Amino acid sequence: MGWQDEFKRKLTTPEEAVKVVKSGDRLYFTRGNEPIALSMALLARASELRNVKIYLPTPGRDLGWYDPGFEDSFQIEVGYILPVVRQMMVERRCDYRVGPLHAAEKWEQDEIDVLFTQLSPPDQHGYCSFGASLWDKKQKVLQARVVLAEINANLIRTYGENYVHVSDIDYFVEHTPTGRTPGATDLLGRKTTGPGEIEKRIAEHIGTLIKDGDTMEIGVGAAAEWVARLGILDSRHDLGWHSENTPLGVLKLAREGVVTGRCKTINTGKLVATAVGGGTKEDMDWVDGNPMCELHPAHYILDPCVISAHDNMVAINAALAVDLTGQIASESLGPQMYSGTGGQLAFAIGAQLSKGGRSIEALPSTAKNGTISRITPMLEPGSVVTVPRTLADIVVTEYGIARLRGRTQRERAEALIAIAHPDFRAELKKAAQRLFWP
Repeated sequence: MGWQDEFKRKLTTPEEAVKVVKSGDRLYFTRGNEPIALSMALLARASELRNVKIYLPTPGRDLGWYDPGFEDSFQIEVGYILPVVRQMMVERRCDYRVGPLHAAEKWEQDEIDVLFTQLSPPDQHGYCSFGASLWDKKQKVLQARVVLAEINANLIRTYGENYVHVSDIDYFVEHTPTGRTPGATDLLGRKTTGPGEIEKRIAEHIGTLIKDGDTMEIGVGAAAEWVARLGILDSRHDLGWHSENTPLGVLKLAREGVVTGRCKTINTGKLVATAVGGGTKEDMDWVDGNPMCELHPAHYILDPCVISAHDNMVAINAALAVDLTGQIASESLGPQMYSGTGGQLAFAIGAQLSKGGRSIEALPSTAKNGTISRITPMLEPGSVVTVPRTLADIVVTEYGIARLRGRTQRERAEALIAIAHPDFRAELKKAAQRLFWP
């Protein structure tokens, strides 16, 4: 039997496909946009099901089960705190799963009863693409007991490891969403609105730290992402890209010949990531079938050994708060979770092990309309330390750049106070005097 016959045999309706889900099952969604047709068909069965544990690595669509009333049917776990589930977290109706350092295959061997994913239609050889993001999708397809795939004709194809064969899927359903405006949201479901003055000033400071030939990573968060979108890097030459996500602006830089990868010490000439989605139509058309663009699994992209193999690796990530010793909190303020670990620590390690590498943490100087300083004497009790002070390198706010690597505690405090909001500098200096030089 050829793959064409196998595909036809496995093709069914969403309603039929989700009948494989039983009460007590562990249901796993692959990272990225959830399959709509399969999700809605499962939601329609809510009254029949009990204690189905659903893991959503990046919850991006409000499909109904985030509302109160579904707790008996679905127990929600998430791998990243995004707006759609923040109220659930506050109300303790879902739980956050702490991820590994770099999505290592041996660390996260879940028992997966049913897996939901999206795929492109098969090519002439029977291989489907995962589209604009790979993460650990291929690994999870091979790991799950039953795999349901929603065929979305809009998904692009890339080079790298971004494929799976028809024979590895148990059931297919067809559903191609319509009406999405390219660039309106990214792979994490966030609206792509313009920057404020604070983000512009932060981006300008970060831009001064980027040199010709650097290989970059940019993480999630407005304080970090805008450096690629404001024309700040347009005059650079032969930048490289090795990153988890690919924020808006990066692919435009590649299309215009700013990002070439020519100076990369590994994967030379390649734009390498595990996700490139959320861009404009021009971006996606350029990536589709382009040999320069390769998607690789998260356990490769986030391996500090791989990251550090790039000379002049520059990691740019966003933080929520930094204390005067250099501890960086990017996931929570106190026990309240706002995001997730992602690859921030892996890139902080890899960039500092890189020859000529730098790790940059960016954040606005204040929160809550200027009433709270994000640079603080000590982190609020319960705050998750995403990057320890031993790995703190460069911190950027709208007021400037603080270089922490190789500094004493007193020198670190002075450098951080200098980039804090002026309204809080006197208070921070008094706190530093009590803490470090009484």
